[in-house]
Amino acid sequence: MSFTQEQTVKTNTKKLEELEGVIAKAIKKVRGRKENDLCKYIPMNSGGYMHHFTLRKMKYKKPEELSSLIEKFILTADRPLVVPPKQRAARGSRKKKDQLAFSKLQLERLLNMARLSG
Repeated sequence: MSFTQEQTVKTNTKKLEELEGVIAKAIKKVRGRKENDLCKYIPMNSGGYMHHFTLRKMKYKKPEELSSLIEKFILTADRPLVVPPKQRAARGSRKKKDQLAFSKLQLERLLNMARLSG
C-alpha cells in the first residue's frame, strides 16, 4: 500500500469514528435504540424522511454530509421533530367505480328470485 493510500484509509477511519460518536449522541437525544431510529428525524429533498438504506450508504460514502445532517436536524435542534412520511399510492383493496356492491341479504334475495324464475 502506498503512502497516500494509507493516509486516506486513516482519514476515513477517523471520520467514521467521529461519525459514530455523533450518531451515538443523536440516538441518545431521540431516545432511540439503533441507527435506523434517526432516519425519521432527517428530511430529504424528495419529501419525507431518510430511508435507512440511504443512511447506511451515506455513513460509508459521505460521512461528512451525514454528520452535518445529523447535527443540523437532531443535535442542534431543541426538540428534534419527526418528519411526516412521503405520500404514497394507495395499496390494498380498491373499490371499483362501476361495480355494484351487494350486501349478503341482497345477494340471497337475488339468488332466490333466480331460482324461482326457473
